Amino acid sequence: MSKRPNPNGSAPAPVFRFGTVDHRLARRSAINEFKKGRIGRLDLCDAHPELMRAARAIGRATETPCPICEESTLVLVTYVFGPRLPAEGKLAVELKDLADFNRRGENFTAYVVEVCRECRWNHLVRVLPLGGNASRRHAG
Repeated sequence: MSKRPNPNGSAPAPVFRFGTVDHRLARRSAINEFKKGRIGRLDLCDAHPELMRAARAIGRATETPCPICEESTLVLVTYVFGPRLPAEGKLAVELKDLADFNRRGENFTAYVVEVCRECRWNHLVRVLPLGGNASRRHAG
């Protein structure tokens, strides 16, 4: 939250910005529950075939080891949803693709999913707002 001057000269009005939603705590909780034996591997390693296809074809490699199988490194797959895009979203192959969406006037949302190509672990890592006019991204 930041402050912006109030036109009537009183105390600055708060500005709430919509930003990245990070899902690390939910990820950590799921991994901990797995390691404690409260969640089975099949409950966590259930990536949809289309997600696996995208992970194999265009997933961006990371150096992060899979927290479940510990035998492979994770890849990131990013889907963008918004106006004039297919209902199933558009895969963002390169970081340049995200920058292109961010320059557009319409509002888009990118979903970044980490995937293990070996055991099928998948987890939503973060949600990012893209595009739109900055003035439409806050209220106050």
